[in-house]
Amino acid sequence: MRVTKKQVKTATFISILVGTILTLINQGEAVLGDAQINWFKVVLTYIVPFCVSLYSSSVARLDTK
Repeated sequence: MRVTKKQVKTATFISILVGTILTLINQGEAVLGDAQINWFKVVLTYIVPFCVSLYSSSVARLDTK
């Protein structure tokens, strides 16, 4: 399975968009200063959408061949 630059670029964009929204939802109190930020969860919040997007686009690309 070969990953293209376009797939990585799209996955990065989706990761930034979805990761930011989920971080604000899940770490909202920490962002507002009422709690501590859990950096492990923040990192995972960005990595998971990246991996899902990249995997799904790769599988879709294989299905079209």
